Amino acid sequence: MRFLKGNKIGAETRFGPDWPGERCGARTKAGTSCKRPAVKRTGRCTRHGGKSTGPRTEEGRARIAAAKTVHGRMTKDARAAAKRRAQVGREIRAELREIERGAIAEGRLSKDWRRAFRQSE
Repeated sequence: MRFLKGNKIGAETRFGPDWPGERCGARTKAGTSCKRPAVKRTGRCTRHGGKSTGPRTEEGRARIAAAKTVHGRMTKDARAAAKRRAQVGREIRAELREIERGAIAEGRLSKDWRRAFRQSE
């Protein structure tokens, strides 16, 4: 059944407090929950994104991603940069271990040099 904009017949009882259907429940600007009927697929009314199917274009997807990014800590680029830094650190530590082994083998460094170093601090 389709209601016209000017039709006020039954407006009080159409979606009143005793209506058995699902409500939107989104938070309004006043801080209360929305009382409008929800769209089945999303559980939100048409004013709170119930009919939205999401962005369709790459530009729209990029705009949504930028809006949802609170900080850059967990972005793909940041994770890739962290992995690169970790790999460089592993390579440096491996090279230092190799230098240490060589120095111990040549007799330039004692085997317990770390303990002696810590005691001198």
